[in-house]
Amino acid sequence: MMKKKAVILLSGGLDSATCLAIAKAKGFDCYALSFDYGQRHNAELQAAARVAKALGAIEHRVIKIDLAGFGGSALTDANIAMPVDGIEVENEIPVTYVPARNTVLLSFALAWSEVLKADDIFIGVNAVDYSGYPDCRPEYISAFQAMARLATKVGVEGSSLNIHTPLIRWSKAEIVTEGQKLGVDYSLTVTCYQANDQGEACGVCDACRLRAAGFAAANMTDPTRYAA
Repeated sequence: MMKKKAVILLSGGLDSATCLAIAKAKGFDCYALSFDYGQRHNAELQAAARVAKALGAIEHRVIKIDLAGFGGSALTDANIAMPVDGIEVENEIPVTYVPARNTVLLSFALAWSEVLKADDIFIGVNAVDYSGYPDCRPEYISAFQAMARLATKVGVEGSSLNIHTPLIRWSKAEIVTEGQKLGVDYSLTVTCYQANDQGEACGVCDACRLRAAGFAAANMTDPTRYAA
C-alpha cells in the first residue's frame, strides 16, 4: 500500500519538529514546508533543514515571501523592540504576532498539498503554552479547514482535506515529552525570536522563556545554546 502524503509546516522550532515526528509516526510520507518571510534571522530555517533531514522528510522546500514588506511585528520590523521581560499584559496580543501569518502559510501549504494530492496538512500551533496569537486557536483552524474544502479543486471534487493540530491542547512539557519518545533531537532546533547567526538563543524573549519552562516542567535538559 502507498503511504498517504502530508504537508508539514516546519519552522525549525521545537513545536514544528515535534509535529513532523508525530506525522511520521502516524505513517505519513512527509513533505516539509518552511518560509523565509522576512523574519529577523534565518537560524530557524537552517534548523528546519536539519530537522527535515533527521526525521526523514521526503522533500523539504523553503518558500520566500515578504511579510516584512508590511511590518507590524517585532519579528519582521527592526524598528519595533523585541519584548524581553515576558508577557507584560495577560490576554493582550503581543507585538511578536505577525499579521495573518498562519493564514498566509497555510494557504501555501494548501496549494502544495493540492499539487501533491495530499489530503493532510500538519501545523504545530498551540493554544496552551503560547503567546496568545489569534491564529493558533482551534476555532481558527476549523474555519480555515472549512474554507479550504470550499476553495480547492480537490475539495469541490469530494476530497476531505484535514488540517491536523496535534499539539494544540498540549503544554510545552507534554510536547517535549512526546517528542523525546519519538526520537526528536531538540539540539537541532532553534526556538528564539532573535537568535544569532550561529543559532544561539537570547534566553529572554517569549519563545525562549516558554521553551525553557517546558523542559523544566518535563524534568528534561534543554539543549538550547545561548549567546554569551
